[in-house]
Amino acid sequence: MKPILYAHPFSAYCQKVLIALYENEIPFEFRLLAQEHPDVLAEFEALWPVKRFPVLVDGEKTLLEATIIIEYLDQAFPGPFKPIPSAADAALEVRMLDRIFDNYVMTPMQKIVFDAIRPAADRDAHGVADARTMLDRAYLWLDRKLEGRSWAAGDGFSLADCAAAPALFYSDWTHAIDRKFENLRAYRDRLRARPSFARAVDEARPFRKLFPLGAPDRD
Repeated sequence: MKPILYAHPFSAYCQKVLIALYENEIPFEFRLLAQEHPDVLAEFEALWPVKRFPVLVDGEKTLLEATIIIEYLDQAFPGPFKPIPSAADAALEVRMLDRIFDNYVMTPMQKIVFDAIRPAADRDAHGVADARTMLDRAYLWLDRKLEGRSWAAGDGFSLADCAAAPALFYSDWTHAIDRKFENLRAYRDRLRARPSFARAVDEARPFRKLFPLGAPDRD
C-alpha cells in the first residue's frame, strides 16, 4: 500500500517533501488540500487539527513536519538518495543547515507573505522589516558558507538541500537575493535545475496566482 501525502503543490514545505519522494522515485498517493475537495480537508483536519501541512500517512503511521517525514521516508523506503549522511559530523551539519533554511529563510519569508494577505489595517510593518533584515543576514551567512560547495553541506545532495530549494525559491521572489551574493545565487540556480525540484516547481506552476506578492515572470 502506497503512503498518502496530504499537501498542496504550491506549498514550500510540501515541495520539501516532494523533492525527497522524487529523488528516490517513491510511489505515493497525493491528496490535494483545496476547497474543492472538502472530503480531503476533513480527513486532513481529523489527522492533524493544527492544520499545518504536509502530513504523510503510511499504514498505521501518521507523520507530521517535513523534516521528520523525509527522515521517515529514508527509513521506510530507502533508495540511492540519502537525506542524512551516516557519518556523525556530516549528519549534524546537514541537520543544522536544515534548521537554518527552515527557521531563518522560510520563516521570515512566510512572515512577509502572510502579512500581505492580511487586511491593510492589520499589517505589521515592523515585523516585516525585521523579517527582511533576517533574510539579509541569512543570505550573507549562507553566501559565505557555500563558498566552494556544490550543495548546502558539501558535495552530496541532502535533507538540507530539500529545505533550501523551496525556501530560496520563494524568498528570492519575496526579498530578492542581492547580486553580490554570487555563491548563494549560483546555489539557487543549481537547486532550480535539480530534476526533483524542477518537477515540483512545474507541478506548482498553475497555482502561481495564489502568491500574494505577485509571482515574477521568471523561474
